[in-house]
This record gives sequence, C-alpha cells and structure tokens, in this order.
Amino acid sequence: MPHPLFVLSPCGTSLLTNQVSDIERKLVSKYANAKQKQEIPTEDLQQLEDLIVRVAERVKSADFQLATRMSAELNAIIKLYNGQIARNSDLHKLICTDTWLGETTANFVASWLGDRGLNAEVIRQVDLQTRDINAFQIALSGIVEWCEQTIPGYKQAGYRIIFNLTGGFKSVQGFLQTLAAFYADETVYIFETATDLLRIPRLPIEMNPGNVIRENLEVFRQLSLDLPCVNIDRIPETLMMKIDNEVCLSPWGDLVWKNTKDKIYQEKVYPPLSDKLKFGANFERSIKGILPDRLILINNRIDQLSKCLETNGQYNPTSLDFKPLKGNPRPPYTHEVDAWGDRDAKRIFGYYEGNIFVLDLLASGVH
Repeated sequence: MPHPLFVLSPCGTSLLTNQVSDIERKLVSKYANAKQKQEIPTEDLQQLEDLIVRVAERVKSADFQLATRMSAELNAIIKLYNGQIARNSDLHKLICTDTWLGETTANFVASWLGDRGLNAEVIRQVDLQTRDINAFQIALSGIVEWCEQTIPGYKQAGYRIIFNLTGGFKSVQGFLQTLAAFYADETVYIFETATDLLRIPRLPIEMNPGNVIRENLEVFRQLSLDLPCVNIDRIPETLMMKIDNEVCLSPWGDLVWKNTKDKIYQEKVYPPLSDKLKFGANFERSIKGILPDRLILINNRIDQLSKCLETNGQYNPTSLDFKPLKGNPRPPYTHEVDAWGDRDAKRIFGYYEGNIFVLDLLASGVH
C-alpha cells in the first residue's frame, strides 16, 4: 500500500495574474504586500474585488486542463497525481504570504483541492512579505520552526514528504529548496517552458556544522532563547542577523541549531545560562546514568529555567512549569520544575539562596 503524501506548496498569486488584463496584473503587483484590503484605495479595491469574484467563479468550475493553465500550484499537484485525483488521506499544506491577496489566492487553491476530495490547509505565515526585509527574515525563521514542529511527526506516521516548489515567490522558493534537503523525501517542479513534472529525490545530506556550534555553544544557546550575549565575533555572519540592533539567529542559523542541538544535548549536562541559577551538590549525582533522550530534556529545562529567571518569571512555558511547592512536602526544597511527563514522570526540585535559585534534585513528583 503506498504511503500517504504530505505536500507542502508555497502559493503565489498566479491565479490572479494568469489570463487577466495588464491593468489588473499591475494592480495585483502594486498591492501584493497589502496585509488587509482596507489598506487599498476604494477605486483600486473595487477593481481587485471584481477580479477576485471573476476568478473565484472560474476556478470553482475549472476542469483539470483549465486549472493547470490558471494556477502554477495546481498544475504541479495535478501532474503529481498523473491527472487522476481521488479522495484520499493525503495532506496539502499551502504556505501563503501574510497578505490579503496572498491568502485569497491560496484559499482558491485549497477550495479547488477540497472540492475534489483532498485535505488542504492554508498557512498564512506571519510577516511573510517582500516589503520589509527584517520582517521577511523573521518569517523565514518562522517557517523553519513550523517545519521542525510539524514535518517529523508526519514522517514518523508514514507520510511521504513532498515539497512542491512550482508556485510561490522566487525568494520563498529558494529558501524552501534549502529546507527540502533536510525535510523532504522528494521535491517537484514544473519549469515555465516544460509540461512534465521534474521530480528530485532527497539527496543524502546531513547537517554538519563542524565545530562552530560546539566551540560557541553558550552563544548559540543564548541566541536561541533571545537572551543577551556578547561573544558573537566567532559566529559566521550567515548564521546571525540583526533586527532593531538586536542580534538573533538567522533562518539558516536556526536550522543549523535545531538540527544539531539534540546531538550535543544528549552527551552531558551543560551549565546554566543565567547567574541567577546554579546546580546544587546533589544535582549531578541525581541525574547520573539517565538515558540520552532524558538528558536532552534536562538540558532543555536548564535553558528554559535560565530564561524564566532572567525574565523574572514572565517566560514560564508549560513544559517547564516552574512553581513553588505547596506546604513543605520535601525540605529543604521550595520549588519544582517539570523534567518530563511521560514514562516515569520526574520533577527537578530546588530552593533559593538569596537571589540565586539552586537546582538540586531530580526525583519523582510529590503527590
């Protein structure tokens, strides 16, 4: 039985610009970065809305032949199925710009697929537009995060991951082409002058940043948590970016970090990132011999707790859940954090010494 497909397709505005007048095409281009239609002058908005109504009616009744002419995204998807689309368990994720026209166009694609029994979802990526380069960089980091949180689960569930890079804007296509090397089983294209689908299988690539991460581990940990850091001189410029005078990981740096962190974090426990946190005398003894996947979780909690203390508790995700103990169930400990909730659920207990929190004991929770 073939694997179900998980198809990721960036969406542009080809549905609105193919087979329309030059005036309409220029209007679409002029307002391509408008987040909401309220930003568009009334006269131009009326022309665009008339165009949208006309395209909506046409695409709804479009057969396969017409759909391939109207939409670059649908052209590739139809050819992916060899022109034989039937209801199935495949999933189609359509990434569009953070704009009114981008989302409108992607919704047309999703509706056409849905009417033919396919499961399609539009993902409007926050800040994805071409007007503001800083916002665009943030959006690319958001796409990396979405891929990391979403795709591995589907891959583990048996889906075949396909990146359809026929549509969308060239700047987004280029970025997703790089991501495809790490997440996709196959990448598909249709070039403008071609009629056949170009299928590129996954290359045997593994992220290998050399010694950059290990030699600058503290800095990468700080940057990934948006904590202040100063020793950035040895970090390659391609892995960082500056937004509003604040240094953070670039989309490439974020990808490198996410693909490397667990390999490093499973080796040993790493020191806190805050002067407000330290290990107690019992801590390392209490975690001795734990499995590598649990050591990853311990290091993640140390990172989270460091940020929690640096932000005076404003950052306290549910996976950390830093809180005081009720009563006095386990002296001298006054607070706990979650270590992990599966298997033999464990907590990490500690107490304050002045303004410094002492992380001291990994143990079962207090009931």
